[in-house]
Amino acid sequence: MGLLKCDRSNNNYRYYHEETVDDLKLIEQCQQMNMTLHEIKDRMMLLKSKQVDRSILEKQVEHIRNEMKHLHKELHEVLQAMDTLGTEERKRMLKQVSPQALTLFQTLMVFSG
Repeated sequence: MGLLKCDRSNNNYRYYHEETVDDLKLIEQCQQMNMTLHEIKDRMMLLKSKQVDRSILEKQVEHIRNEMKHLHKELHEVLQAMDTLGTEERKRMLKQVSPQALTLFQTLMVFSG
């Protein structure tokens, strides 16, 4: 699909540029959001383009909205499960969560309100 650009050597080896690492990180993030390869390609084009394609942008926003709905549902399922835990079990579980994840969790709670 042309997501990663490379040069070829005389003996047909692929050589990737430094920016390819950033592209790989973006692809990984998009995959974690369950984006298809076509959606990933659209997002990469959107980020690298100097012109904004409204239809691609609208698709990206819609995908993010759908992902947030999915996360909202999962969040409520986790909260319901946590309600069945005792106080000590709950504290032990929360200690295993990274500070960044806890912050994200709290942010999601605000937006899912």
